[in-house]
Amino acid sequence: MTAALLCLVAQGGAGVPGLSLRGTLVRSSGDKPALEMGDKKIVYLEGDEPTVGVLNDKRLWGTDFEVVGHFNSPGHFEIDPIHNRAMFVHKDGKRLTISYWCEVCYIRTYTPGTCVCCQKYTDLDLKDANEP
Repeated sequence: MTAALLCLVAQGGAGVPGLSLRGTLVRSSGDKPALEMGDKKIVYLEGDEPTVGVLNDKRLWGTDFEVVGHFNSPGHFEIDPIHNRAMFVHKDGKRLTISYWCEVCYIRTYTPGTCVCCQKYTDLDLKDANEP
């Protein structure tokens, strides 16, 4: 089973749900979000609008970043929809979920932007993925 999965990943893994990739979140030439893998290989990232909002958050650029989804084609990875929480930052040995917090209204969201209540720009709030 493992050999078959590795073969699918090598071929682009189209249609394989739940694949995880980890690398450094970067901006590619052409200003597209991408993961730079350990061997300097670039994998372009795509997703729904809220997911792309997270990928475009400059505060996350250069972080140790993990995404869950599937390959659309070799070198192009589709991240699962935002409600699946398919993006993580790794820091100090911990896997952190990405969320945004308004300290004025105590409202949490999962994509950056202004608070729906007070219109303050939300703060990046990384939480340990193993804690409730």
